[in-house]
Amino acid sequence: MKRLSLILSVLVTLSMLLAACGPAKPKELAGTLNVWSFTNEIKTMAIAFQGKHPGVKVVYTMIPMTNGEYQTKVKAAAGTADSPDVVALEAAFVKEWVESDLLADLNDLLPLTKTLKTYPAVVQVGTSDGVAKGFSYQATPGAFFFRRSIAKECLGTDDLVKVQAMVADLAKFEDTAAKIKACGTGDYYTVGTGGEMFLPFLSNRSKPWIVDDKLVIDPKIVEYVHFAKMMRDNGYESGATQWTEGWFAGMNDTLKDANGTPKKVFSYFLPTWGLPYVLSPNSTPKDGGAGTGGDWAMINGPMSYQWGGTWVGAMKSSPNSELAKEFVKFVALDEENLTNWATGVYTNAYLKAIDPTTPDDQAQAAGDFVSSQLVVEKITASFDNSTLATFLGGENSYGAFAQAAPSVNGALLTGSDDAIQRALNDPLAAYLSGTMTEAEMWAAWLDAVRNEFPDLIIPEPPVK
Repeated sequence: MKRLSLILSVLVTLSMLLAACGPAKPKELAGTLNVWSFTNEIKTMAIAFQGKHPGVKVVYTMIPMTNGEYQTKVKAAAGTADSPDVVALEAAFVKEWVESDLLADLNDLLPLTKTLKTYPAVVQVGTSDGVAKGFSYQATPGAFFFRRSIAKECLGTDDLVKVQAMVADLAKFEDTAAKIKACGTGDYYTVGTGGEMFLPFLSNRSKPWIVDDKLVIDPKIVEYVHFAKMMRDNGYESGATQWTEGWFAGMNDTLKDANGTPKKVFSYFLPTWGLPYVLSPNSTPKDGGAGTGGDWAMINGPMSYQWGGTWVGAMKSSPNSELAKEFVKFVALDEENLTNWATGVYTNAYLKAIDPTTPDDQAQAAGDFVSSQLVVEKITASFDNSTLATFLGGENSYGAFAQAAPSVNGALLTGSDDAIQRALNDPLAAYLSGTMTEAEMWAAWLDAVRNEFPDLIIPEPPVK
């Protein structure tokens, strides 16, 4: 009997030891997290994050980027009791922040980028001096979207391979623009504005804006200025200003000149997010007309490029550093979240089930191109018969972007890019309109850069 009692005692002890040595239950996240952004986009993920972690309350603050308001307020709050824990960082200024001392070290998340096969440029942009400080849920290769009906009428075909051959380089693009102009009675335009072509030229430079404390005027920048002038002077672009009503109107055939004569726009240079957020929503006229959906196609165009994107980082001064890091991981490095984001799982009903106070217009439609090649490979086929495929006449945009994404180069971005490029806007507009000579344009731009960066070595203008 004693022997049996001893055996039972040993078994009980062993079972207790095995239970103690078994897999540890993950610690449930809890606390309040302050997330600041410049759009309501990441709010969708914030609600989804709360759904997975009911003990976390995300306080979401949206601040517009107008005149740098967002960046100014975040910098002012850094290190104070009002500092956010997590910040969204737009492509125009992400490198400035990554190169600063404001963001936390996120290097221990890097192994996840290998598992998810995060596109190299995404990691590259969010890294400075070997320290990862931001990750993005998007990859943003660009494309060339064109109207099939105008291609058939003016170029004789809308076959993707044949049209791509007609715009494969800048010389062929110019020849094609001339054909489109001649096709109509002066009312056909190849692009809405030459401004949307800036990013393709910018992405194909050999050097960034600043090298060894000296401003670099890459030959591609000079080439862009000349190309934009040629497009304007020949009437190959409609003259609409990018992001204005006129530019959007060209997407749905309601663009008109001052005399009321219709203008037809053949194509738009847009990145991944431009399809679901810009082109598709604006393809239907506000008066409810037929619109242009189904008449579009996408190809590579004359140059590969990338445009935009949003990164997320944790503030170094955050008292909730571990929780902030978990949120960054969920947003940009979580396979389930990225899949849900891309495939339209986050409907308004889904979000309201988590938080009934969710605004009625808060949701994420399918189609945004995510930063994980692993996820992209798994979900591309699901877009074969999607709404976006119908919009593109049956073409799977996800598959096309998947081919372009690995070639995107993130090495050209620097923290000074936004200010340098904005300084070019007004002088270039004056040159294109004929109120300033090319020499005056370069001089005005260099003066503006010199004022913004007094310690920067400024080269001689390319044209005097």
